[in-house]
Amino acid sequence: MTTPAPDTAHAPHGYITDKDRYLNRLKRIEGQARGISKMVDEEKYCIDILTQISALTSALQAVAVGLLDDHLKHCVLDAARMEGDQAEQKIKEASDAIARLVRS
Repeated sequence: MTTPAPDTAHAPHGYITDKDRYLNRLKRIEGQARGISKMVDEEKYCIDILTQISALTSALQAVAVGLLDDHLKHCVLDAARMEGDQAEQKIKEASDAIARLVRS
């Protein structure tokens, strides 16, 4: 059993209202990944595999951007209203997440 981080125990995450949509999208992404694996197993044309990898990457980025947007609108905004160390921590988390997304 894992203990939630102190800063996550205060309220539901921003994506909670879209949880089903995210889960459905992630299931489709999972299927895309399995499809790519099957393409490699069946020795399909390289460019076709790369095209599917590009589509998979775009789908993952869309989920990431949606989650980031929800995080900014809920977690960061709520923390900013409280001010202090918690606000600074949430803003840093968001900045770090953006930097990771930009690098990927």
